[in-house]
Amino acid sequence: MLALKEWSIVCRALENGRQSILLRKGGILEYKEGFEISQKIFLLYPTLEHQSREYLQQDYLQEIELLLRNNGPNFDQDKINTITILARIEGMQEFNDETKLSKLEKYHIWNEKYVNMRMSYNPKKPMNALLLRIYKLPEPISVKVNPEWAGCKSWINIDLSKINGISSDNIDKLLNLCEPVIKEDDFQKINDSFTEIWN
Repeated sequence: MLALKEWSIVCRALENGRQSILLRKGGILEYKEGFEISQKIFLLYPTLEHQSREYLQQDYLQEIELLLRNNGPNFDQDKINTITILARIEGMQEFNDETKLSKLEKYHIWNEKYVNMRMSYNPKKPMNALLLRIYKLPEPISVKVNPEWAGCKSWINIDLSKINGISSDNIDKLLNLCEPVIKEDDFQKINDSFTEIWN
């Protein structure tokens, strides 16, 4: 099953309903092609790779302290990682206009320094803004960490055939077992606001 690697603190913000978009250009290993989407529904795999306090908005700094305290300094080095959320892309926009960044600020936890840095990276490629509907898994999925997943890559493939009786090729069935973290009416307002940004 496909999973998107994302900062563990961002995964927490998504799960808490504090964040609803991702801004992506792709990692170093994807520099030439840029960030690509191969399916609309995927797991979110938490990682500490490149995660830093200096790139977070002020109101979320306490959350990262709690996260690091609970997981310890060797979070990514542990043999087991835990996945708790599933995402479905509800909207996607490519953009090169830096003025859009300030309009997206309330939908994520990164600070201005970080989003400007990401915008400047690989300048020939557009930034991708993904509006995500996040779903809480009925049970956390524990996976053995594969060394091949390390490094600057966005997507990894996780074999769930022997985990919790879930088939890797039936992500729709898994989605039906999940609960959205943001209620329908509230998410519709976010969706409407996201759409207005591009008009």
